[in-house]
Amino acid sequence: MNADVAVIGGGPVGLAAALYVVRSGLTPVVLEPRAGTIDKACGEGLMPGGLQALAELGVDPPGHDLRGIRYVSRRRVAEADFTAGLGRGVRRTTLHEALRAAVDAAGVEVLTFGAADVTQDATTVTISTDDAGRPGPILTTSWAVAADGLHSPTRRSLGLDRDHGTVRRLPTGGRSAVRTADARPPRRYGLRQHYGIRPWSDHVEVHWAATGEAYVTPVAVDLVGVAVLTRHRNPLSDSLAEFPQLRERLDGAPVVTSVRGAGPLRQRTTRRVAGRVLLAGDASGYVDALTGEGISLGLAHARAAVAAITAGDPESYERSWRAATRRYALLTHTLLRVTRPAWGRRLLVPAAATLPPVFRGAVNELARPGR
Repeated sequence: MNADVAVIGGGPVGLAAALYVVRSGLTPVVLEPRAGTIDKACGEGLMPGGLQALAELGVDPPGHDLRGIRYVSRRRVAEADFTAGLGRGVRRTTLHEALRAAVDAAGVEVLTFGAADVTQDATTVTISTDDAGRPGPILTTSWAVAADGLHSPTRRSLGLDRDHGTVRRLPTGGRSAVRTADARPPRRYGLRQHYGIRPWSDHVEVHWAATGEAYVTPVAVDLVGVAVLTRHRNPLSDSLAEFPQLRERLDGAPVVTSVRGAGPLRQRTTRRVAGRVLLAGDASGYVDALTGEGISLGLAHARAAVAAITAGDPESYERSWRAATRRYALLTHTLLRVTRPAWGRRLLVPAAATLPPVFRGAVNELARPGR
């Protein structure tokens, strides 16, 4: 096989990376062990910037128009419309099918193998593949983009995971004390399911409760996705009990899909580049799904990674990655910190409702295209 870039992972970010490789004049090959359409826990709301990035790739998935974001807590509501155009609620499977169709039309080869081992030298990347537990073919390419998800095996094999349990020695009154890194945010988990009900809003609704949030995204004229982010690994039905207004809305609506889960959400990396291998999307590190920018951010990563490869300057991707991720990380870290104490969660929506310019500015800062 004659390919310049191996893309490890055939989800939306990996497929987008393959399309960017084609546009750069190089030849990609995609490694994805799961055949067919891939589903996963996802909020399924595309920000205007993400929708624009897809359009630039010639991808226009069907869905439900989104005008903005609405925060809900008991009787208080804060609402902000997008100023850069409409977003779109799109089923994860629909997005995958649209990107896969574009990749197929571009003549990109997608191999149903996993990446078992990645080694490299000064000029090449060698990937030993896995075929359902049996050795597959060995690929040799000039570069690799790893877009293999939140718990990326490639990231781990390259030693780019950052240890969450680091022990630090801190000064206390002139003495030293050992303390684990307990200041990090608590682990959070996501669950998602779809209900056959007509959307009651053209906004993504975020319902706030004591220990988590529920995200309601219209994805079709008769379908809404409900995703819950929480610190507790409870069944979805137990988690939804914290959102009585939402439970009332969904009462009697048929459940259309099975529950999908993801987590723990926070994943940290030491670097995004290891020689000729670049990490993109969730594989490159993840803070939280709180701001709903995952797909848009992943597309920006894919574009920047391929640009660095085309320039023959992989280290430039570290700078591009930080630039693309900066506003997402800042706003997400800030929101997580503010809402960690119970009083912070109680006050967030009233504060957003009282200060609409601030809320509108934050929403549209995340909604703009990532470059």
